[in-house]
Parts: sequence; C-alpha cells; structure tokens
Amino acid sequence: MSEEWTFRSIAIVGCGAIGLYYGGRLAQAGEDVRFLLRSDYDAVKADGLKIESTLGDFHLEKVQAFHNSEEIGAVDLVIVAWKATSNELLPIVLPPLLHERTQVLTLQNGLGNCEAIEKLVGPNRVLGALCFVCINRLGAGYARHTGKDRVSIGEWRPGLPGRAEEVSRRFQAAGIKALAVPNLQKAQWEKLIWNIPFNGLAITEGGVTTDILLDTVEPEIHALMTEVVVTARQLGFPLENDLIRLNIERTRPMGAYRPSSMIDFVEGREVELSIWEQAIHAAREAGLEMPLTEKLFERIKTRCGL
Repeated sequence: MSEEWTFRSIAIVGCGAIGLYYGGRLAQAGEDVRFLLRSDYDAVKADGLKIESTLGDFHLEKVQAFHNSEEIGAVDLVIVAWKATSNELLPIVLPPLLHERTQVLTLQNGLGNCEAIEKLVGPNRVLGALCFVCINRLGAGYARHTGKDRVSIGEWRPGLPGRAEEVSRRFQAAGIKALAVPNLQKAQWEKLIWNIPFNGLAITEGGVTTDILLDTVEPEIHALMTEVVVTARQLGFPLENDLIRLNIERTRPMGAYRPSSMIDFVEGREVELSIWEQAIHAAREAGLEMPLTEKLFERIKTRCGL
C-alpha cells in the first residue's frame, strides 16, 4: 500500500453554515462532494445550494444530497462540520462512510472533538481544522459569508504523510485560504482566544452581536483572552500576546456579527457548552485554573436555564 494519500470523494457531515460554505466551495471547484442532510434535504434536492459571499456569490443547482450515510457509502475524506452537540451521533453516522484509508477532518469548535472521533476510527486517521471565518446560515441550503476566510489544518496524531498539506492544497484550489499547521493543539487554543469571550458574552449579555460587545464589555473580552493565552502557554502552547490585539481588531470590521452560540441561544437550540467546558477541563487536568472562564461558563449555563 502506497504511503502517499490523496482523496477523490468527500462527505460533508453537518450542513449548517460551515458545512454548506466549505462543502459548496469544494463542489464548485469540481470536487466529488456528498452532503448528508436531514431537515434541509428536500429543499436542497429541489433548489440546490446558495452562498452569498464577499468573495463572490454562487448557486449550485445540482447537489449530491443524501438522507443518510449508508446512501453516501465509503468516501476518502469525511468532513465533520456539525456542532459538538451532535457528536453522540458519530457512532451511527461515521462507520458507513469509512474504508481502510478514509481520513476524517473535523471543522468543529473547541477541544475534545478529535478525541471523540479517534475512538471510532483510530488516532492516526484524524485531522482537525480551525475556521476563522464569518458565516451564518440563512435558510435551507443557504448561507452568507460576510468576512474573513482562513482555515488552519493539522494532524491530530501522526498518520499517512502529507495529509494536512494535501487537504490544504485542495482547499486552496477551491478558493479557500487554507494552511497546514505543525501543531493542531496550539491552533485549537488560538481559536479559543476568540470563541471563549465572544461566543460566551454574546449569550450572557442577552443575545447580542459582536459590535455591541466591543462597545460595552471590551475590558472583559480582553481579560478572558489574556486568560486563554496564559493557560495555553502553561500547557506548552506558546501563543503570542499580540493575538489578543489582532483578534479584537479583526472583529471590529465584522459589524453586527452574530456568533454561532448566540444564534443557538436566541433561537432556543442547544448551546455548544463544550467550547468552555473542555478548555476548563484541560486546564484542570494539568493542575491549572481558569477562574474568569469558569465564572463565564456558570453565567452561560444560568442564561440557558441549566
């Protein structure tokens, strides 16, 4: 068996904003992309997939849409794009999509997702990606990309050589700014610099957008970001102080952006609590504390009635 790995077929598991956008970009570029759809199946089958984007709008009239993973069958690359709140379905959804060289890439937020996937497929077949992008789902098969577009892709454990580079190359060919990173866990903590304060405070402040947060609670945003950076360093992931300034500066032009957790909160859906819970757990496992994040997490749970 050759050690080199590439892919010809892709399954998108989770067709919310992230899955629709990246799956759509790949399909637009001519990739064999198969979308696993539930409530949106009929609409997408009839009308296709529509993306509004600062990089150019597009409409895919014909989409490979499927009700279940058995219909999709085994593919070379599975992209998990649903929220961690759906991870309990992984043991049902993943197995029919796998052959002996299938690799699984998770685009999910937070920590703990690679661990959940490796229990089913083995640690050497898992990759992770962090999506630094502004995307909201507007309807069935319909998403809007309003700013930023960067994907950091890395190996969870050493596996077939060149996997992250190959996925990055194919993303780039589809017009996606992608980069293979040498340390996935460091990249995960880098993403938490934004996710912990903005997703969390958007909920605790009653369901507000990022521009309002910057106008009203910027000192708290800064303090939470600092705690994430300090904790990551203590865990051995050397994040730079300048990432705090960069994350705040990148958020200002986003205007009235609705973080994904805020949307779930205001629309009465289950909130992806693992964003905060897993970071706190990782710190405690190493004998560390994240007091500001812990207090924020308790406020989030209170707001969610938990």
